[in-house]
Amino acid sequence: MKTALSIAGSDCSGGAGIQADIKTMTAHGVFAMSAITALTAQNTMGIFSVSEISPSFLKSQIDAIFEDIFPDAVKIGMVPSAQLVEIIADRLSFYKAKNIVIDPVMASTSGLSLTKENALAAMKRRLFPIATLITPNIPEAEALSNCPIRCREDMAKAAEMIGKAHGCAVLCKGGHLLDSADDLLYANETGVWFSESKISNPNTHGTGCTLSSAIASNLAKGFSLSESVNLAKAYMSASLTHMLNLGKGCGPLNHTFDLNSRFAKEIESMP
Repeated sequence: MKTALSIAGSDCSGGAGIQADIKTMTAHGVFAMSAITALTAQNTMGIFSVSEISPSFLKSQIDAIFEDIFPDAVKIGMVPSAQLVEIIADRLSFYKAKNIVIDPVMASTSGLSLTKENALAAMKRRLFPIATLITPNIPEAEALSNCPIRCREDMAKAAEMIGKAHGCAVLCKGGHLLDSADDLLYANETGVWFSESKISNPNTHGTGCTLSSAIASNLAKGFSLSESVNLAKAYMSASLTHMLNLGKGCGPLNHTFDLNSRFAKEIESMP
């Protein structure tokens, strides 16, 4: 079985962060592992409290994983401080980790800042150069490129700027545009568009975590970068289409829509 490691924050409500990553990796048939960067008290209505993990404990988590079950891919999500970024970069470089996918989480859906300014600078300096792919949404791509994004042409310009500045592939996600959900993959000085119709579902909590984890899972299984993105987008669309309606706010995706095991069935349908 292929394996993947998520280095991210914990979402106690299960819709995003480590919990979404584990569900997504499991749905892809990949053995999921985790190294937690922060604990959050949150639900579908917002984030109410954040408690960072100490750098020494994050190091211990990463070492424990790599020294026993070496991951075939690594997904990095919320990293709230520069000290934690440095630990992650040091350990991944030491172990020569492969297939690193970074979701550069900067703020929650409700607008709460989740990454300190010095952490973003450290990510650009230490993590982006060793990444296989980074997956910014439009606000994140604007922050990374210092360019406003209002259309597909702006997305292409920003993705190219980010990719050339940091030496990694970039998936610029277009979900914040009004008329489409098209994403642009910039890799090897070439841009490839992945077009998708917008799905009318207000429950989108954890979409960024889910997409990046799906890409990492596909890379772990040996798919090319382009194939991994295409398959991940198809999984994301299906997760949104198989709607859930949980919570009082922006609810989670249906990560396990395609689990057909008898152990996943409702009790009424059990033999």
